[in-house]
Amino acid sequence: MPDNPDDFIQQLKQLYNDKSLFLDPADCWTYGYDNSRRHKEPLAVVFPVSHQQIVETVQLCNTYQIAITARGSGTGTTGASVPSHHAIILSTQKMDKIINIDPDNRTMVVEPGVTNQAIQQAAGDVGFFWPPDPTSSSICTLGGNLAYNSAGPRAVKYGTPRENTLGLTCIMGDGKTLKTGTYTTKSVVGYDLTRLIIGSEGTLAIISQATLKLTPLAEAKRTLQATYQSIQAAANAIARIMAQPITPCALEFMDGTAISLVKDQAKLDLPDQAQALLMIEVDGDQSGLDSIANKIATSASVDGLINIHLAKTDEQVKQLWAARKALSPSLRKVAPKKINEDVVVPVSKIPQLIDGLQALSKQYQIPIINFGHAGNGNIHVNLLVQLDQLDIANTCLADVFQLVIKLNGSLSGEHGIGLEKRDYINLELDNTAIDIMKKIKQQFDPLGILNPDKVFPLTEKNACQTGS
Repeated sequence: MPDNPDDFIQQLKQLYNDKSLFLDPADCWTYGYDNSRRHKEPLAVVFPVSHQQIVETVQLCNTYQIAITARGSGTGTTGASVPSHHAIILSTQKMDKIINIDPDNRTMVVEPGVTNQAIQQAAGDVGFFWPPDPTSSSICTLGGNLAYNSAGPRAVKYGTPRENTLGLTCIMGDGKTLKTGTYTTKSVVGYDLTRLIIGSEGTLAIISQATLKLTPLAEAKRTLQATYQSIQAAANAIARIMAQPITPCALEFMDGTAISLVKDQAKLDLPDQAQALLMIEVDGDQSGLDSIANKIATSASVDGLINIHLAKTDEQVKQLWAARKALSPSLRKVAPKKINEDVVVPVSKIPQLIDGLQALSKQYQIPIINFGHAGNGNIHVNLLVQLDQLDIANTCLADVFQLVIKLNGSLSGEHGIGLEKRDYINLELDNTAIDIMKKIKQQFDPLGILNPDKVFPLTEKNACQTGS
């Protein structure tokens, strides 16, 4: 807690009017949550409307050594936007302008509070799209997409925010403005600070503007649905699909339990014996797309296939994607606690991952439901936990992570580390890597005020400082 909290609040009032500053605990309360369901009440919530207002806020927080957590819509699942002890929340929701769309150069310049859906609509109006499309695209913001490097289904072909962002304007922890990247798609001048900041979960800088790289909309798409008698068969199909030269623009996976949760809700016509489902989407020129879809279908036709068919109408396509997007919210109705992880393994290792997860589910008597972006090995592993299983669930989770690392995988593909995984990162990163990252953090944020208790495991010293 600062020595003069009242002085800090008075100074904050000089920067923000009553509509852009929350001080009442009742108003601040909801901004202490994210979708991890962790909570910490912030000292205050501010709503800047300009880059300069963020600069002045960061400078003020430096003076009083107040921590800042930047926040978009709070759809993250790892606690990265939950404030630390006596921190303020800096909400970017009022910085929601699309500043410029430049179709000739395939770029769009936007503020961080713009929703992913608004970006897609604006880009679509001029014949383009921005490839990242998380499940929460209707409400999640660009700032959150960049903070987590959140990608969604299209990443298998078109890449993540790191591959689709040309430059940033941001404010470092000492209040200095940093501009990274270029307006062009090629540049090797200096280090790539844009890619460094993307995915850093607000621990290095607060983004106030981004230049996005747009991609032309494909002339047409084809969407296929394949069902299998076993998860193993579907996993084998995924490996075969990704081993051939045609890259699908989406390759989504659901296991049998996931199918049962959304089958009736989305009115999907699926065989009762289906234990796994693949949604496969290809895009390109209309003239050659049927041939491409047939080649994908051939690759997906492995032992254990029940059926595979092409969605023939826009309504059928919408039903499939509605089922996929309804899945994560539906899981919260199954058990009081959902532990939602987004591990990644090499595509060829997916069968071994699924086998290992099934064994852990049986060992710990905890249902584990799996779905996700199978084309790049990014599987969402959901432990559905009763309240009296929390301790054993943490042990099970540790074994899940050990399995992933054994398979040469990664602990997170798009959800980030936040609070939920910070105590596990040394499974993936050695001491040299972590030490370098901490030194980078120090350069960007000398006083450690930007989201200070995220990503790295807490030491005794910073545990005391953050009150975590």
